[in-house]
Amino acid sequence: MDERQDRDLSKRIARLVKQNKELHQQVRQLNVINDRLAKQVENYRQMTERLNTGGRQVAEDDQENILKVKTATVLYAEIGGFGKLKEQMDTRSMMDDLDSLFLKFDSIVKKYKLEKIKTIGDSFMCAGGVPVKNSTNPIDVVMAAWDMHHYLEKLKKKSGWNSVWDMRIGIHTGPLTATANGKRKISWELKGDTVNIASRLGSSCIPGKVNISANTYELVKEFFNCEYNGKIPIKYLGNLGMYYVQGIVPEISLDGLGVLPDWKFDIKFKLVQFNDLQEIILDRLEKELPDYLYYHNVKHTIDVVTEVELIGWAEGVGEHEVLLLKTAALFHDSGHIRGYDDHEYFGCELAREYLPGYNFSPGQIEQVCSLIMATKMPPSPENLLEKIMCDSDLDYLGRSDFMPISNSLYEELRRQDKIGSLSEWNRLQIKFISGHQYYTETAQNLREVNKQKQIERIKGMISGN
Repeated sequence: MDERQDRDLSKRIARLVKQNKELHQQVRQLNVINDRLAKQVENYRQMTERLNTGGRQVAEDDQENILKVKTATVLYAEIGGFGKLKEQMDTRSMMDDLDSLFLKFDSIVKKYKLEKIKTIGDSFMCAGGVPVKNSTNPIDVVMAAWDMHHYLEKLKKKSGWNSVWDMRIGIHTGPLTATANGKRKISWELKGDTVNIASRLGSSCIPGKVNISANTYELVKEFFNCEYNGKIPIKYLGNLGMYYVQGIVPEISLDGLGVLPDWKFDIKFKLVQFNDLQEIILDRLEKELPDYLYYHNVKHTIDVVTEVELIGWAEGVGEHEVLLLKTAALFHDSGHIRGYDDHEYFGCELAREYLPGYNFSPGQIEQVCSLIMATKMPPSPENLLEKIMCDSDLDYLGRSDFMPISNSLYEELRRQDKIGSLSEWNRLQIKFISGHQYYTETAQNLREVNKQKQIERIKGMISGN
């Protein structure tokens, strides 16, 4: 084989290795998606079986088909214009246009992963947070309303729309009851004050506006500019504040126009969405971590997630960096599900499986994985974010609860035959803490003094023995 053939073969092998790696990553992502779909299918299968048992047998069965939702957001849209129709107008064509409008609304509902509830005549209802709960449903629903509003504005510029059709939208966030109906395809019936209030807000809205309740406003005010619209009396609940949505906050919208979101909007959204991701990962850790992990457990993960945010803000990093730090902290010890010694690597694997489903870009995912790997011992951080990760991971060295945490780590290592006597452990501790350094100014100011005290405490314990 000549030199040219050897180079061509090497390039071919490199391409095949790259393709194989990409295929493995796709398979991991598909496995995560399949797991989620399998759970959803099983939930729907069980629900369908209950609904196909020949009727609502007993009250106990009815309860199984009902969801009590603590926080959902309901959108009620009412299309107006029938009273403006004139004899010379082509009413069939106008009704076809109305059907097309509702079809567009259906696509918007799917875009924001909402649940369509019903279309009756000239009204349309959908909801976020039903049947799958999430933290972003108020933002999702208001964004959907904003898209609907602008789509109708475009249609009104067409012949026949400008003088006829208009729309009122009411949105409210609160608790409700969702009942599953249907056999082949499950639909949801919503009941409760939240539904009624959304309808009232729609009726109290002037045409061409999106009217949201004070409840919803408090949850979306960082994303949308809103104008106070007075109060509406609600039976048994008193007077409820209302706000008209004016547009996306200019600082997080494309060209500052308040119409379309930009990347800063996306970062803010992901910080809210992080709560949902955190719940899923912590639930897995609770269920799947080995019982001998007295230190690398859920509590430690929560500690690190908290610390990266505190130190990150103190060090002056932005929202995007805080998002990356919190996500890395959430996954940094998740790899213990798959293995102890290489848990950082396994944690990166899990991050690569989950994060595409939360719209993290490939670049963001690699940044998260770099932060996870920065916690591998011995630490050698190369930039500010890695320094924040390392300081947060070992924050306990300078805290008042150092001793109980240290003892839990000793028990974890002893259960795996990775350490001998307590005296041996204490000597290792002195050596490790003496050689350790905090990298950020924040951690140095907060923890360094107490860390030096820990060394003296452990030395006293050894000499006392």
